[in-house]
Amino acid sequence: MSRPPADDWAGEHPSGEHADYRDGPHPDDLHPDDLHYDDVHPDDHGPHHDVHPDDAHHAFGEGQHGFEEDYHDSLADDVLAEAAPADEQMFRPRRRRKRNPVVRIGAIVVAAAVVGVGGWMGFNAVRGMIPDLDFSSSAPEDFEGAGTGEVTIEIPQGAGGAQIGQILYDAGVVASVEAFSNTAAADQRSTSIQPGTYLMAEQMSSAAALDRLVDPDARQRMGVTIREGLWRDEVFALLADATGHEIEDYEAVDPASLDLPEAANGELEGYLFPDTYEFSPTATPEEQLQAMIDLGARRYEELGLGDAEMQDVIIKASIVQAEGMFAEDLPKIARVMENRLEGDSETNGHLQMDSTIHFIYQERGKAGTTEEQRANESPYNTYLHAGLPPGPINSPGALAIEAAMNPADGDWLYFVTVNPSTGETVFTNSLEEHNKASEQFQQWCRDNPDSC
Repeated sequence: MSRPPADDWAGEHPSGEHADYRDGPHPDDLHPDDLHYDDVHPDDHGPHHDVHPDDAHHAFGEGQHGFEEDYHDSLADDVLAEAAPADEQMFRPRRRRKRNPVVRIGAIVVAAAVVGVGGWMGFNAVRGMIPDLDFSSSAPEDFEGAGTGEVTIEIPQGAGGAQIGQILYDAGVVASVEAFSNTAAADQRSTSIQPGTYLMAEQMSSAAALDRLVDPDARQRMGVTIREGLWRDEVFALLADATGHEIEDYEAVDPASLDLPEAANGELEGYLFPDTYEFSPTATPEEQLQAMIDLGARRYEELGLGDAEMQDVIIKASIVQAEGMFAEDLPKIARVMENRLEGDSETNGHLQMDSTIHFIYQERGKAGTTEEQRANESPYNTYLHAGLPPGPINSPGALAIEAAMNPADGDWLYFVTVNPSTGETVFTNSLEEHNKASEQFQQWCRDNPDSC
């Protein structure tokens, strides 16, 4: 009989002999049907000991067996009931190891730590990419109610929710920028807030502040309409009346401080573009004039008016604007001017426009001119001086500018408004025809002596 190696476990045999089981299966891994004390072949004549129920205690030692008590009893009964064949080889199943609970708990702690650290790093990474996110659970500070008192704020062009919130906070209107920004972001009406001056209250809730900003009545506006063909001083008077400034405040503005087109030669006349304006109550005369110049520059670009031709076009357009009453007549008047400016025309290059005489005298309300006025030496006198005057005689609108750039086709040399009350105008290409049409105008003057 071969013996197992002596470097495994051992136990006491019931007979008192020392039994070595060091290379055999561990008791925890034994199956009941495989439990034999000795493997004795029939041909061997050595001692043969049958298994006794008490052998388990002897084999495993006190407190060392790996079976539950009831399982131990059942195992003994099964073994006694069946004699094992002498030549049966002991079955040695794969050893199962018990899990150490300390190791399990340690693994769980390590895994939790890895997940926690990874989550915290991810959170910080997201917060770093989106710095404006507020992960605090507390709501931003906010006032309650509609507030008290009055305060004026200015909302600039293109301001967003956060910028408006900062303006409101600085003025004492809202308790925090965050409160208003959150309210504005949640309310689609915030996209309709217009630039301008607003009358607000102090210590308003963010919701009340938003309600005020989208209320058209809360916006403080100084509107003024500048119609086409007005002289510079007439524009100053309208602006002063609408904004509360003095005319002298506008006269004191140095044109050199303004961003005028080069064609203007440092003069405002002709370049205060006619339109309806809404100025902030805090806008200075200089800011108002610059706004009108800027609008004109945008309109010139839209019309395709370049710098090289700007001066001549604006001068011609100002005369067209002064002479015509109806849009359909403007391109015809522009053509008459072009025909008269030719050196071999019947006028010998003289425009002979009454509107230029009116500009010299800064007088309105007269349809014609006197012989004395037509003898004035002013360079703006187009009866006396050939060619264009040195500058515009008013601020023309887009239609007059477009007409000056694109005159109508025709050979007209003369035109006369035969009825200034209705604006009826007659265009002719000979002096004889013009004199006949002029008689109609003279009759109107006789009927309306205060207007001629």
